Formats: sequence, structure tokens, C-alpha cells
Amino acid sequence: MAQTMRKVAGPLRGRCSPYLSRPRVVRVRAVASEPRAVVSTNGTVPVTFTADWSPDSWRRKHAYQQPNYPDKAEVLKACGDIKSYPPLIFAGECRNLQERLAKAAVGEAFILQGGDCAEAFTQFTANRIRDTYRVLLQMSVVMMFGGGVPVIKLGRMAGQFAKPRTADLEEKDGKSLPSYRGDIINGPEFTAEARVPDPWRLVRAYNQSAATLNLLRGFSTGGYAGLTRIASWNLDFMSNSDEGKAYMDLAKRVDEALQFMMACGLSSDSDIMSETEFYTSHECLLLDYEEALTRLDSTTNTWYDCSAHFLWCGERTRQLDAAHVEFMRGIQNPMGVKVSDKMDPAELVSLIASLNPDNIPGRLAVIVRMGAQKLRQKLPALIEAVEQAGQVVAWVCDPMHGNTESCAGFKTRRYENIRAEVEAFFDVHDEMGSVPGGVHLEMTGRLCGDAELSCRIERAPCHRNRFVHEA
Repeated sequence: MAQTMRKVAGPLRGRCSPYLSRPRVVRVRAVASEPRAVVSTNGTVPVTFTADWSPDSWRRKHAYQQPNYPDKAEVLKACGDIKSYPPLIFAGECRNLQERLAKAAVGEAFILQGGDCAEAFTQFTANRIRDTYRVLLQMSVVMMFGGGVPVIKLGRMAGQFAKPRTADLEEKDGKSLPSYRGDIINGPEFTAEARVPDPWRLVRAYNQSAATLNLLRGFSTGGYAGLTRIASWNLDFMSNSDEGKAYMDLAKRVDEALQFMMACGLSSDSDIMSETEFYTSHECLLLDYEEALTRLDSTTNTWYDCSAHFLWCGERTRQLDAAHVEFMRGIQNPMGVKVSDKMDPAELVSLIASLNPDNIPGRLAVIVRMGAQKLRQKLPALIEAVEQAGQVVAWVCDPMHGNTESCAGFKTRRYENIRAEVEAFFDVHDEMGSVPGGVHLEMTGRLCGDAELSCRIERAPCHRNRFVHEA
């Protein structure tokens, strides 16, 4: 993972700082048709009151990618329990994140979003959480050191359980069963019993998310994330690799800079030295769960989805007239929308207008996932349409999902393609005079590939290429 960290972060070096001084004129015009009130809660972060929305108004629309629970009464009971539980995050944290994301939209910060494809009940350990967390810390330090701007750390953690599926059924050896949709819905075992959607998995996912967040908060504020500990973030299995040694060289340079700053009077006990901000995110997919965790904020009298700080709408669920957009338009969390090469520029402008009708900076990120070649062809038209509409968004590159292929039965991405898409993303923004706001990565802090995987890949026709594997 350290190799990925260095090479994916490489295109950022020297290419983010120029946006700090580039004069930018953002044309803003009203794109909402219905009356609404926009207020500022603290002088800097506005929120929108949406009169025709409620946490359950999505139920009047068609909801894609939802499980077919056999017992609806049990769903109501499970969701009722979650509604009675405490929120996982707080509205004030979301407003702080929105401030940070507004800076990323104009080149004054950079978004690093990453974590596992999907969290699993069987892989829930403190060490796994710690290792993913410290990879994100490593990457953020490399990016800050190379790019010269603050890095906003968003983990795909504490809620990233559900998986969208292309087909409702999965077939093996002539047998057809419902698709595995993530541990929050059903089990991965290829049996009829495991594949039945179980609403009580929602409660288990909530409990695991709460425990994960508890650990992440402890890491972030308890000293583990302090810059004076930068050398200790290196993963154990990387310590003797070339990439691990290169990271330690960078850590030494950062430590020397810190020693100079402390000699000038900066205390090692100050918040900037001993703590960090870390936010959680997941795809807004399973709407029963999201509704159950949507709470009215007493400070602003507006609704926040308290399952995560940041949510995104996926490529398969971003239909303008469907349930996911309806739900997301009414919550005040900062959010993202994933778009592929299939996205029409006019449709994107309409989607942004639906999710951010008052053009509030920091509310919306557009996460592009196309593959390098298609990105160079399609992204310029999207950027042009959004800028002509005067809409303010943070542009984020997801170089994973447009580069998926199969090798030896594994879902696989070639590392060269991942890097090529990141570089294409920066190139297009250079050409358009727009701002590359961040990257969104599927990643892990564990050593990928045991002996069995290595042997299977080695025997495969594609073994000559380097891959990032996903189990």
C-alpha cells in the first residue's frame, strides 16, 4: 500500500499549489425553482430549509438496489431500534467538514477519501481499523508535504457495508441464488440460508460502526495521530521494502521541520501537533438504515443523516426522479455523487441543482470514475457545463471503479491504469483551468495476497502485470 501511496500521490506534487494563487471568478446563479430559506448557523456555514421534504419522503419514489426482505414487520422492528439509538456523528462535525470541502473546491485543500470496498462483520478487529487509519495518515502526510495544502481525511469506514449489484441473482455451477449485497443485508456464503436478507444485520452494522468510530476518535484526539509520531505510522510489513524506506526518509524530513518549528516556539502539546480531524463516509445505499439514523438538529432545526459525516450517491442510484436523490436532497450533510462516462453534461447540471439548489460551497463533490482514456474524452464537457451553470463543486477522482477487470477469478485493477487515471484527472483540470479537488480510493492497510492468492495469480495469463486485488 505504501507503493500505491507514493505513486498515486505523486501527481499531486507541485500541481495543487498553483490553484492557491490563480484568480478565479465563479459565476453563481439561482438554480432552484421552489422557495426555500438559506441561513447561516455560525456566520460561515449556511444550511437550506427544504419545506417539501421529510426523512421518509423517498418512499414515494422508486428505490433502486434495495433488498427484498421476506418479513417487513421485522424490518420495522429493527429500524425502530436504530431510531432509538444515539447518533453516530454530530451535525456540528458535518458543518466543520463542509467548511473544509469548500476550500477543496477552490484549491485551498485536497480531499483524501479511502478505505475498504466494503466492511465485513468477520474482519472487525482493532488492528484492521488501525492499519487502514494509519495508511490514510501516511498518504495525507505525503500529499501535504508534496502539495503544500491541507488534506481532508475521509475514511470509507464505520458504515461502508452495503454493496450495489449489477444483477439480483448470482449463479455458480448451475445454481442461482440472490446476490450478496454486503454484510449489512445478507451473508457471503453461497447458500440459500445465507443469502436471505436479514433486517437485524442493520443493528449489527450500527453497533460495529459505533465501535469503529469510538476507536477512530481515540486515534485522532488521543495522540496517535500526532505529527511527532509520523515514523510509527509505517506498516510493519512495509518496513524493509524500498517504499517503506522512502516513507521513513520523508518522515525524517518532516521530523526535522517539526524540530525547527518547536525551536521557534510551537508547542508539541498544541492541537495542530497532537490531533487531527478525521471524518467518516459511505455510500448512501440502504435507505431504511439511513432514514433510521436521520435526526433533527436542535441548533439549526434541519435534518442530518447521522450515520456518517459524508455520504455519496452511486452511479447506479443517481436517477433524478428516484428515491436516493430524493432522500439526499433534504439532508444537510456534505455529500458526493459518482458519475461515469455515461453522464450527460446537462443531466449533471440538473443533478447538482437537485442536490445543492442554493449552490452552497462545500456541500457537493462530483466523484468521477471513468478510466483514463474515457476521462480525457468526457470530463472536459462536464466541467464546462458545471462552470457555465455557475455551480460550485469539488471535483474528485475515483480511479478504481472505471478500471475493474477479472484475473484468475479475482476482481482486479491494474496499478498502471489507476495511476494513469489520476494523472489524466490532473491534466484535464490543468487544461480547463479548473481545480482537482481530491481522490477517492479503495484500499487497505493489510498485506494483500496470501500464498494461495499469489500462486493463483502467478499461474494466471495476466500475471505479468501488476495489480491491486480486491477479495
